[in-house]
Amino acid sequence: MSEEKRTMISRREFGKRSALGATAMAGFGIVNAARAAEEPLKVGLIGAGGRGTEAVKDAIKASGRVQLVAIHDAFKDRVDGCLNNLMKNENLKDNIKVDEDHKFTGVDGYKKLLECEMDYVIIATPPGFKPAQFEAAVNAKKHIFCEKPVSTDPNGTRRFMAAAKKSEELKLSVVTGTQRRHQKPYVETIKMIHDGALGEIVAGRAYWNGSLPWTRDREPGMSDFEYQVRNWYQFCWICGDNIVEQHVHNLDVMNWALLAHPISVIASGGRAWKPKIEKYGNIWDHFSCDFEYPNGVHVMSFCRHWNRCYDEISELVTGTNRRFRNGQSNCCDMARGGENPYVQEHADLQASILGTGPYLNEGIQVAESTFTAIMGRMAAYEGKKLKWEDALNRDMDLMPKNLSPDAAIPIDPIPVPGE
Repeated sequence: MSEEKRTMISRREFGKRSALGATAMAGFGIVNAARAAEEPLKVGLIGAGGRGTEAVKDAIKASGRVQLVAIHDAFKDRVDGCLNNLMKNENLKDNIKVDEDHKFTGVDGYKKLLECEMDYVIIATPPGFKPAQFEAAVNAKKHIFCEKPVSTDPNGTRRFMAAAKKSEELKLSVVTGTQRRHQKPYVETIKMIHDGALGEIVAGRAYWNGSLPWTRDREPGMSDFEYQVRNWYQFCWICGDNIVEQHVHNLDVMNWALLAHPISVIASGGRAWKPKIEKYGNIWDHFSCDFEYPNGVHVMSFCRHWNRCYDEISELVTGTNRRFRNGQSNCCDMARGGENPYVQEHADLQASILGTGPYLNEGIQVAESTFTAIMGRMAAYEGKKLKWEDALNRDMDLMPKNLSPDAAIPIDPIPVPGE
């Protein structure tokens, strides 16, 4: 048997086990409220923006025993804003237990947070910061909820993967923000796909086509560092471009359905809608990718941010069994119901930590899905066909060397393929 064939069988068996575990997990439901009277689950938050604030709410909704005990953000006003948002909610305020000594700010403030006693940490910072923060959380032996995506370049991806492997060795529970993997319709449909309902999968398609996301103008006195971090979605070093920040969800579903990551990609794209002004940074606004997976399976991927245009966010796989649903599935059409997946993913993490549900560690899979998107971006920017191993092992580090509050961070030019 060839090494490639052995690898594919290994990946397929791993995927089936993951799918079966996820099915059991989806059936487990929200952590039993009766357990709330027991010892609290202490949680820390790194990244106090909108997503981090909502993640804390979701964690508390999953179990009333959750207490937020520490918080970090690069900026004090974000810490204060997050806590004010949580405290004004009558259903949440009793779960907020952050005193003044457990409010941390500055770029490296998360290191102090990780010294605090807690059961798990939520990492909800922009993607460029996550490899270092995830690595530090693993070294601190914390269970982790980490929002997606988890890196913006090959160096950061390898760093995250190394930390993820260490987290497995330490038996740390890790759940990531790819919430479709905790959404009953997706979980049960993809299990049926893995069990052969569509026959052999021969093709896939993934879309994230939506309108322009938020932007921020620079305020007087803002340093490059502060402006780019507050307007992080617009700069490749910190967000990875829209294919990484948002389309990673759809590409994660493709990797999940196919039980593999791509082996190569050809891609194109550009910047058709966004004018060349500072608040739109240096990222593109559309990408089109042809991902090749093992066994000659191709996935067509398309994402864009254009206002007043056709929007669609979806996935589709096609198999050889045309007698069942014409051989096609949108990966969530064979089941219904389930809990809110944003809450369910925290419930499943809490169950893993408590030992009342399956052990979960999603570190490697989210790193692979993130790099699927990064590789697509790299191929599009460069106008080249890229292979997975070559791209992943490239020495590419987009993070600025100086991340001090007053740092000057020149904005790289908008990429032009062939240049």
